[in-house]
Amino acid sequence: MRAAPYIAAFLPIVCCCMVGPTYHRPTTDVPSAWRFADTSAKANVNAVFWDLFGDSTLDSLIAEALRDNEDIAAAAGRVEQFAGILQSTRGALFPQVGVEAQPGRGRYFQEGTFRGPVTSYSLALTGSWQIDLFGGLRRATQAAHADLLSAREAKRGVLLTVIGEVATGYIHLRTLDEELAITQRTATSRKESYDLFARQFERGVISELELRQAESEYDQAWAAIPQLEKAIAQQENSLSVLLAKNPGSIPRGKGLRDLTPPPVPALMPSGVLRKRPDIRQAEQDLIAANARVGVAYANYFPTLSLTGLFGWGSTELQNIVSHPNIIWDYAGSFDEQIFAGGERRGQVRSAKAVYRQAFARYRLAIRNGLREAEDALIDLQKTRQEIEALNAQTEALRKAAFFARERYTKGYTSYIEVLDAERSLFEGELTLARARENLLYAYADLYIAFGGGWGVNDGQTVDTAETGR
Repeated sequence: MRAAPYIAAFLPIVCCCMVGPTYHRPTTDVPSAWRFADTSAKANVNAVFWDLFGDSTLDSLIAEALRDNEDIAAAAGRVEQFAGILQSTRGALFPQVGVEAQPGRGRYFQEGTFRGPVTSYSLALTGSWQIDLFGGLRRATQAAHADLLSAREAKRGVLLTVIGEVATGYIHLRTLDEELAITQRTATSRKESYDLFARQFERGVISELELRQAESEYDQAWAAIPQLEKAIAQQENSLSVLLAKNPGSIPRGKGLRDLTPPPVPALMPSGVLRKRPDIRQAEQDLIAANARVGVAYANYFPTLSLTGLFGWGSTELQNIVSHPNIIWDYAGSFDEQIFAGGERRGQVRSAKAVYRQAFARYRLAIRNGLREAEDALIDLQKTRQEIEALNAQTEALRKAAFFARERYTKGYTSYIEVLDAERSLFEGELTLARARENLLYAYADLYIAFGGGWGVNDGQTVDTAETGR
């Protein structure tokens, strides 16, 4: 007991020692600007990303997915799993205290004769503490903490993915609705033309060839309607699963043309790398791998354990807690393995190899993040230019179809010219609708590529969704 003050003074000094490498974030080659920067980007977009589309129905669908989606629930469970592992790992750093109550009866040999049987009782507090001399337990705790942060970033990645999937799924649904409306409008127009031609054919005004051409165009338009209706139903079923519901109908809000393209935030490449959850997750995996190298090195060094006991023992239960019956014991053990046949060397080698793998994945995550952001930015720019050209083309095709019908009515041309003009207009309207869809897709892709956090409120919304599960 007289040595206790010296031990207490010595242990903090020794326990400051941690073997193994200290983590330092690797340097990366990050460009200072984007190759295809958006000139209309705003310094701060102070609204959640999906609100900027201006559709309350889309807002409610995303809120429902964030609340009920099964992938998010599974990711939340994984976070809890690693939180428990961290708590368990960290607990090994502290003294372990227990209570021991032991009644017994037995016969024993003492001073050359057998005595007993004797009944005995004992009640004691026990304690043990493995002193983390070389930091093995602390390195394991560091690794467990990094695993927890990695799981949290993985969950945030799932959140962003679900948001993007609901947004693009809804956009695609509204695009299919637009295509169906265009097809139905075209089919109705062609039905009217066919009915007119049928009456003219009966009076001998037109040939049967013209009648059959009008009938063919009418049938072609109506044949596309069931295909679009099937695609709409299947898209609704896909969205229902994202919302953790059985397949069913999805409510509609604004039409495709009324969805407002959101502004682009002025975020530099370095900011994207700090925000993307996949890159942050890869770095936490790297930190965990680095700490486990230290755990492997710590196995080379001896371990020091302290144990102790204090309580009472007696042959009579009613008199057990009394001063004469006090029992106590304390001990220390110093263990070092002299020969292990290369086991510890293999553990270090394996841990270093895992670190190299994590390092490669971290660098790859950075390059993929920059690539996805650049792809989304160039997609935005070029799709905007495409839509400008398609708008002009569609307007020209609409005028061409009008004049072709006028010329046919006045007898200046055959109906073939009208069919060609109307067919081109139909295809042009569908192409324009799909280009509008691609533009809205590009904004959703940019949201994910930028790592979420479109604005201040957007980051708060994602964080709330993360902590709310």
